[in-house]
Amino acid sequence: MSRPIFTACFLFVCSLVLSVQSIDAQDWNQWRGPTGNGGSEDSNPPTEWSDTENVKWKVAIPGRGSGSPIVSGDKVFVVSAVPTAKGAADAKAKAQTQGQQPQANRGQRGRGGRGGRGGRGRRGPSIPLVEMDFKLFCFDRSNGEILWEKTAVTGTPHQGTHSTNGFASASPCTDGEHVYASFGSQGIYCYSMDGNLIWKRDDLGKMNTRNSFGEGSSPALFGDKLIVPWDHEGPSSIYAINKLTGETIWQTDRDEPTNWGTPVVVENGDQKQVVITGQNKVRAYDLESGSELWSCGGQTERPCATAVSIDDLVIVGSGHRGSYMGAFKLDGKGDIEGSEKVAWSINRDTPDIASPLLSNGRLYFHKGKTGILTCLDAKTGDSLFAATRVPEIKSTYASPVAAGGNIYLTGRSGTMVVIKDSDKFEIVSTNSMNETVDATPAPAGDNLFIRGEKHLFCIGK
Repeated sequence: MSRPIFTACFLFVCSLVLSVQSIDAQDWNQWRGPTGNGGSEDSNPPTEWSDTENVKWKVAIPGRGSGSPIVSGDKVFVVSAVPTAKGAADAKAKAQTQGQQPQANRGQRGRGGRGGRGGRGRRGPSIPLVEMDFKLFCFDRSNGEILWEKTAVTGTPHQGTHSTNGFASASPCTDGEHVYASFGSQGIYCYSMDGNLIWKRDDLGKMNTRNSFGEGSSPALFGDKLIVPWDHEGPSSIYAINKLTGETIWQTDRDEPTNWGTPVVVENGDQKQVVITGQNKVRAYDLESGSELWSCGGQTERPCATAVSIDDLVIVGSGHRGSYMGAFKLDGKGDIEGSEKVAWSINRDTPDIASPLLSNGRLYFHKGKTGILTCLDAKTGDSLFAATRVPEIKSTYASPVAAGGNIYLTGRSGTMVVIKDSDKFEIVSTNSMNETVDATPAPAGDNLFIRGEKHLFCIGK
């Protein structure tokens, strides 16, 4: 065979292999998945499982974290904050002095993934500030074997956190070539898919969060930019960082206190906008320059939920000490509060910790931190089914996700209820993980990856 023919055949075979990989991968690349709305169009995981049925694998994860798992190709990534030997000894000594059980024995209760949340009522026992390894784990997607783990940094948090939070609450994200892990004040770290450190940023300062509720906003990845929110009780900003070099492309100051929301990137014609919630205002920024495009007030305190989008609308809600959700037209300019650029709004039953889900034109969201679920027409705001109590789910941090024509709802107790993705409330199944689940599950391919308080589960046939 002549060399040109051989080369052409080789390239053809490679293209077939790459094509198959891209079809089979069906990744969950960041906190709210490939669509940014909490759904996976190609996934079809099981709807029923138990200790002995449809659990493909289960692996223990050391430490504590509520950042959601992400999936890329044959790899699954999870973050955790793991006390060092010195830190574990210090935690035990402090707990005994305070008459408490050591943290590791109290049950690791993180928050629903997307990253972080804060302000959940009573704080409960404080979490000792001890030395920790801030880690990124990489697992084999097929069998759960650990491929590599990296300690991004070792240090002692400068500030406490809520009793149901930890110190690794932001979800990682990936473009399939690099994986990005944010530990907030402990830094942002970029690794190759093989675990080699490419760059790090540990110069953004220390966050001072409201009531020491802790950190957790996840970064968002779009094109060549990593969008990093930095709202706290000090000078707040939002950054666009070059994903290949770690250099700042732009930084825009924000008149906002602590915010646990994650930014989303939406498109309005040729313009791409970064939209992020805030206690004072929802704001949109130009992706290329960082300049503010529009804003809208009327939000509630210490927002947590991430926005979703459909066509020319972006929908943002918050539900602590008040209720507000609005659908905003992307072609607005300046302050759009009270204008026709607010397509619709509601002031009841809106989400607090868990973010809304948008699937097939339907908007699903929990009331506050409860298991009560509402479904609206996303474009009009009309009710499809109003505040419906989900059986066996009382408290929620994890956000709803959609896959295979179904909606997966997760309670903090570890109960997961599957309902039809439909205008009517119809239960498909009820399942239990037998441990606390606060991180949002990740549907990918024929699997559902669930981060519990102690284990990472792969649900699959």
